[in-house]
Amino acid sequence: MAALFEDFDEIADLAEGLDDPSAGARIMAVIDLADSADPAAIQHLARAIADSDPGVRKQAAQALTDFDGRETAAALVSALTDDDPAVVQAAAISLTELKDPAAGDAILPHLSDPDPIKLTACFAGIKELRRPEAMGPAIHALQRPETDLRIQAVGVIGWLQDEGSLPALRDATKDADAQVRRTALAALGFSRSDHAEATLIDGLTDAEWQVREAAAETLAKAGAASCIPALRAALDDAFWQVRLKAVRSLGKLHATDAAMEIAPMMDIPIPNLRKECAAVLGELAVAESIEHLKKYENDNDPDVRKNVRWALGKMAA
Repeated sequence: MAALFEDFDEIADLAEGLDDPSAGARIMAVIDLADSADPAAIQHLARAIADSDPGVRKQAAQALTDFDGRETAAALVSALTDDDPAVVQAAAISLTELKDPAAGDAILPHLSDPDPIKLTACFAGIKELRRPEAMGPAIHALQRPETDLRIQAVGVIGWLQDEGSLPALRDATKDADAQVRRTALAALGFSRSDHAEATLIDGLTDAEWQVREAAAETLAKAGAASCIPALRAALDDAFWQVRLKAVRSLGKLHATDAAMEIAPMMDIPIPNLRKECAAVLGELAVAESIEHLKKYENDNDPDVRKNVRWALGKMAA
């Protein structure tokens, strides 16, 4: 849209609208500044973050999602203490869109803020920026009582993929909240250590099925052949979602010995599970499983049929 303004000083003219006495006009000025896609607009959108009208402030926080860098991050962090929850939420969402590691310079000083809402948003914003300086504050935040905050802190630790963080992640897999445990188990996927594998295997016995599901899925990334017996045991889990992830992981680990435990699961009346079993049986290519697959060449579910026929074709070849 910038081409529409190429014959005059686009940003300066658009920014004049931020001084209009009408809040509606100021909102339109914010929208136009965002549409310009010009980094020069950031300073003006940052000014709009402090507008007297909450609608303008919210629009400015949303508009900054299309920009990046230190100045953008600083403006969004300042909006996290706004009196209007809608402005805070908009700023928190925009923070998660940052991709420039330099934006972390504006977030790092706030990683010990006592306000849990602000701190949670800052961790969410810096997570994908992979700033090593965030590791210490994230580990410290695991002791905070706020669940959402601990979840975001675990996410920061996981994205940094530092083997030194393993003890903190292992502790987080014992957190009182299931979502924290689940996130911590998923974060262990970067590690190939025996300690990570043992922790993931323990996760297969968690009281919450979503946690067991995360453990079963992550073992394909962090586990070795030694975890196959635990995954085979998970094929009997009470929840089909856990069984599905165990089947998938056994396929990725090339656990051919598990094929004839997976094959009878084709009889379970859950299309998603049958589809996954068919695909894995094709990958494992154990001849004894062919008869189980042939029964479902004409399954009522098109995705099951597709995977069964692919598996049979692959095994025939």
